[in-house]
Amino acid sequence: MAKKRPQTTSAKQQPKGRGRTVGANEPVPVVGAREPCPCGSGRRYKACHGRAAAHAVTELVQRPFEGLAGEGDWVALRELVPAATVELTLKGGLPDGVPSVTLATVLPMAWPALRRDDGSVLLGLQNDTASGDLSRDLADTLNRALQAEPGTPVAAERAASDQGPRLQDLLDPNAPFEPVVHSGFEFWVPEAESASADVAASLERANAAALPTVKLSGVESAYWCETPEKNHLRWVMTHPEEKLLDSLARLHAAGSSSLGEGTRLVGSFRAHGLVVPVWDLPTGMGAEECEKPAAAFAERLAEALASDTALTSEERRARGGLTNRQITLS
Repeated sequence: MAKKRPQTTSAKQQPKGRGRTVGANEPVPVVGAREPCPCGSGRRYKACHGRAAAHAVTELVQRPFEGLAGEGDWVALRELVPAATVELTLKGGLPDGVPSVTLATVLPMAWPALRRDDGSVLLGLQNDTASGDLSRDLADTLNRALQAEPGTPVAAERAASDQGPRLQDLLDPNAPFEPVVHSGFEFWVPEAESASADVAASLERANAAALPTVKLSGVESAYWCETPEKNHLRWVMTHPEEKLLDSLARLHAAGSSSLGEGTRLVGSFRAHGLVVPVWDLPTGMGAEECEKPAAAFAERLAEALASDTALTSEERRARGGLTNRQITLS
């Protein structure tokens, strides 16, 4: 049901240390797990410095986007949505020479960030993270992008400190978080005809792999997508997990968990500490046809969430079925 995230093509990024042995006092850059380690050992990164880096993650932040406006949409854009952008608002405003900062699901050749010729910044969300705190890694990348020379990508690199700022420290918590879902990745370049050959090829590959996706307007963090076999609705919910699963089980046991004829609640993802229920939809059911059924389901769910009664045996069986079909994405 989920799309495959584009893999990082680190060879395009030319991080520090590529092509030579890294000195003893120099940090070893982060590269792809199967690439040669930049230290010059001749071994793959995952079997050399990558192993130590993996062991260095002592604590995984389960909800890295908690406290940010639009937490559910952050998760959706990280894990489910192929092509989308969001204008970000920094605390204290933008630095001189930076007209805008835009979050993007994916950037050309999986760059972590890009400082455009005009000084604007694109921050990629669907990249491998170097630590257990995705928010801190993204904040470090954003800070480096703000300081980069215009017209240059920002390479993958481990944050200098595990005490550095997080997105929650850099972004204005009162600013709206309003994703714009795109049909393709043309937003990468202002003028497609001026793109380099590498970027143009990356753009073509990304467009070919993107599933048609639409964000519902009537409920929060719900995304319709089209696949060759059937359509789906994937809805990121911020309710406490155990309470939400109980409530979904109540509705499922009562026969009221669907979104109408031909639809079915088939399970859920678990991503970044949030539950993402997934419905199978008929091929002919588009995003607009999901709006009213989704709004009605939200009302039924609110009633179920308000209940404190113990689950019946039938509801417990329904809950077991739902949790058995849960897939953890992160």
